[in-house]
Amino acid sequence: MSVFAWTISASICGGVLSIFAAALLALNRRATQYVGMMVSYAIGALLGAVFLEILPEAMRRSHNVALLSGTLLGGILLFFILEKLVLWRHCHHDHCEAHEPRLVQDHNHDHGRSGLMIMVGDTFHNLVDGIIIAAAFLTDIQLGVVTAVAIIAHEIPQEVGDFAILLHSGYSKLQALKLNLISSFASVIGAVLGYFMLQTTQAWIPSLLALAAASMIYVAVADLIPGLHKRAELKDTVQQVALILLGIGSVGLMGWLLSE
Repeated sequence: MSVFAWTISASICGGVLSIFAAALLALNRRATQYVGMMVSYAIGALLGAVFLEILPEAMRRSHNVALLSGTLLGGILLFFILEKLVLWRHCHHDHCEAHEPRLVQDHNHDHGRSGLMIMVGDTFHNLVDGIIIAAAFLTDIQLGVVTAVAIIAHEIPQEVGDFAILLHSGYSKLQALKLNLISSFASVIGAVLGYFMLQTTQAWIPSLLALAAASMIYVAVADLIPGLHKRAELKDTVQQVALILLGIGSVGLMGWLLSE
């Protein structure tokens, strides 16, 4: 299968899979108890992809490690600013649906967020994810697969929150599903744009990988980890650490198997 086919397939499958999995979780009272577990696993998958695959590959391809580190640092600051401007849609308030499943069934709490704003933020987010996936596959098929899996892992708990917010905003279940599906196809557009742009600008790939690493670090550290601190009991902490390690281990194992 060609690199382009890998890129498009990963973008489509990732978007559709994350949307439908999120919808099932958001609409199932019993299943929502697993969202917190998925968040812990997603943190491990994101950090594992960054430190075991993406950054090492970016450093191998770059002749200027200092510039790469500066890009990583600047990327983290950039995503902080974007989130402040409500252009980057992640859960970052005190009562996030993705981290508190009980809110999924509570249609009386919209927290002032409109469905339109959710779709704007998600579309931008998915567009960037598509570009990241394209850059990873253009670098190496193994890196592309690991990156796509890490992105899907964090998309599912995030989409649970987005789906719930759309319901809270007055959309029907079918309308919420349709809007999320439309938004998810922005990742395909991003993947196509990234693939063709980076064909002629291979020198940009290390910097783009550094930006991809920055986005994943920011999502894991700024958006997902704070939600885990709300459950501080020893049993919850042990479970969280175990699932984070499982996420990291999954990425490491996947990378090893794909390199064989």
